[in-house]
Amino acid sequence: MRGGPIGLSSAAVPVLKLGDVLLVTLQGDLQDSTAEQLKHDIGEAVVSSSVSGVVIDISGVEMVDSFLGRVLAEIAATARLLAARTVVAGMRPAVAITLVELGLTLPGLRTALDAEEAMRMLTSPPPPPHSPGRQETP
Repeated sequence: MRGGPIGLSSAAVPVLKLGDVLLVTLQGDLQDSTAEQLKHDIGEAVVSSSVSGVVIDISGVEMVDSFLGRVLAEIAATARLLAARTVVAGMRPAVAITLVELGLTLPGLRTALDAEEAMRMLTSPPPPPHSPGRQETP
């Protein structure tokens, strides 16, 4: 599996390609402008490197505000439109509580306890779609 930084010269947050997945590791608090730039950079990197997944590791983030929560949801929505799945890894309990208190459901985002689990989720086949009218028989 080859990996390395994607050619994003203006990136304040490195975006690494590991096989068929982009790995983005957030550390500390992100400025709003950096978060916006990251959203743009990830979209460009998904297209230019033809990946099928994006892992955003937020284990180094102490707190998430509503703006960063929306940016994460927008990254997932953009990646989904570009045929890539997104998993947020390493969410701290305080961050999860804050997101719930802010009423942010983050549609389209899957979560994993750590980046290793997120990579496994993205490199295995996607689960079949759920059919609400179908019932399982015992």
